Amino acid sequence: MSGEPLLQVEDVRFAYSPYAPPVLDGVNLTLGVRDSLAVIGPSGCGKSTLLNVIGTLERPSAGRVLLGGQELTRLEGKALAAVRNQKIGFIFQDHHLLPQCTILENVLLPTLAGHCIDKADAADRARHLLQRVGLNERAHHRPGEVSGGQRQRAAVVRALINRPSLLLADEPTGSLDRASAQNLSELLCELNHEEHVAMIIVTHAQDLASKMSRILELEDGQLHDPS
Repeated sequence: MSGEPLLQVEDVRFAYSPYAPPVLDGVNLTLGVRDSLAVIGPSGCGKSTLLNVIGTLERPSAGRVLLGGQELTRLEGKALAAVRNQKIGFIFQDHHLLPQCTILENVLLPTLAGHCIDKADAADRARHLLQRVGLNERAHHRPGEVSGGQRQRAAVVRALINRPSLLLADEPTGSLDRASAQNLSELLCELNHEEHVAMIIVTHAQDLASKMSRILELEDGQLHDPS
């Protein structure tokens, strides 16, 4: 881990109801600025739930999540929405691009909420990132007009457009063919350094996991070193 902690997950527990067994049962994690982490484990073990709790999409049943020293588990309403929009970037297995919008318009959507970068700066950054990931010639195409790998690269750019400090990716290569998955894996590693963004990736892909600076396994509701 490098530098001061960016993310602190402290004794986090999560259950879908008071009567259900916990999915997360005392998870502790510290992530530094620019660190990269792969979370592995069998299907259904709670990996996506962990990402959702860290990303404030789910509230833990107990414990705390702090990002840059700010306790996310205490935030409500607009303050919580601002953190999701400006400090955390999300990438999912399904790209979730709007089919009626162009690639460029999809990338710019997160900049329309709150007090983000101004429109000219946002457009410049979008074009720069699209060029960086090889999509500058596809910027005005709609998602249905480009390949699956290109759609997922567009989703990566959208996640980075507001310069988040933390990027969360849930099986980002899961729906891609081998060549596209390899390309995206390498791209994520490069952007981790170029964009100075910390990264947590949930994945079953050993090749992608091995490119991260750390690998942890989620088992019986807790994180541990798989070795």
